[in-house]
Parts: sequence; structure tokens; C-alpha cells
Amino acid sequence: MPVEIFDVDEFIKIAERAKYCNIKRLEREVKLKLRTPRKLFTLKVNPTKAEEIIKKLSCEIREV
Repeated sequence: MPVEIFDVDEFIKIAERAKYCNIKRLEREVKLKLRTPRKLFTLKVNPTKAEEIIKKLSCEIREV
């Protein structure tokens, strides 16, 4: 069951227990999707802020 998250700090905490993070780059936004054993968490941010968040993630990163 997918869940959208709006808080960046919460997203980074969830990344510690995630298997991987899919990154989908669109024209106006970047979607970061964390796969945990039970849920898929999604965070939508602008492209400039996305690079900062990606550096803080501790899970495997996959570009889609």
C-alpha cells in the first residue's frame, strides 16, 4: 500500500530501514520512492532539493 510523505526528516528516518530508493526525475519535480518490507513511501520535491536529500539516504539508490 503506497503512502505519500511530506516531511523530509521523516523520509530520511524511514530510509534507514528501506531496501532501496527509486528516483524518478520529471520536468518539474523529483519523486523519491522508498521500498520497505510492508509499504512504498513517496516524497515529491523540486530538483534542487532532491540532490541534498539523496546524499543523506543510507539505502541503495536506483535511478528509474
